Amino acid sequence: MTTSSRPYTLIAVGELLADFIGHHVSSSLLDALDFRRYQGGSPANMAANMARMGNKTALVACVGDDNIGRYLTRETAEVGVDTQFVTKHAQEPTSIVLVSRTAGTPDFVAYRHADCQIQTDQLPDSLLAQTTLFHTTCFALSRQPAQDAICDAAKRAQAAGCQVTIDANYAPTIWPDREQAWRVLADYCSAGALVKLSEDDAERLYGEKQSTERILSDFHKMGAKIICFTLGANGSIVSYDGGAQQAVIPGKKVDVVDVTGAGDAYWAGFLTAFVDGHTPEQCARSGATLAQMKLSRQGPLPFQVDRKSLYR
Repeated sequence: MTTSSRPYTLIAVGELLADFIGHHVSSSLLDALDFRRYQGGSPANMAANMARMGNKTALVACVGDDNIGRYLTRETAEVGVDTQFVTKHAQEPTSIVLVSRTAGTPDFVAYRHADCQIQTDQLPDSLLAQTTLFHTTCFALSRQPAQDAICDAAKRAQAAGCQVTIDANYAPTIWPDREQAWRVLADYCSAGALVKLSEDDAERLYGEKQSTERILSDFHKMGAKIICFTLGANGSIVSYDGGAQQAVIPGKKVDVVDVTGAGDAYWAGFLTAFVDGHTPEQCARSGATLAQMKLSRQGPLPFQVDRKSLYR
């Protein structure tokens, strides 16, 4: 278990929303006929995945004062996530996302309302002092007022001795102003962040394919302490010590059932190994182990995951 004396292993900040995921496999949303409702939002999934492995986690988010918001808060709490910091917005409805069920990167459309209404007063210094990890996403940082509230809190979290982390899951459909995205990412990473991004994330962020060397170099220059660059079926590369140290983790063959949430599973495995004191290479292997478990099953991870399974 984590050696930290702080009550929370992780506080995840950002979107709690409803994913309406295609029930049958389709090429895109164009031919997706029917959908099933799931609790979604990458930070919420991260908090839930970490909780499944015995970590105490909390979610800071905003939903609408409606039944979808109540459903989401209930589902998140049932997995063991502390939801006392989830607020209800009186005017904005709960955000929803339509997602295709595909073998590759899903096609999605986001209908955003309450998720970006996170305020600074939801992230007091007293809360930041209680956590080991402070986590967010590009989705969460893409709109105001959440953007300023989260970046401000990241700096205060670093000052309070937290490790800041981010899933740099950039998508131009969510965040059209790419230059602003780079500025905000640089601001966030300057707090010594642990960064996860995929090949797809990087191509969207740069607007075209770039060499792995350039991507890792750019993020280290922005202040990232450890970068985990995931390569889909080809595994991942973890870079640390300013890029002086790198480890390549080969991919394993997986019979893919459902790709949705695999990145969140990966990062939950990585961060659990990180707080358990493992090397960056072992953290990446643990992330891959949990991602493989997620890829091979429909819907979320099991209610409880044996933490020791990350290290076998």
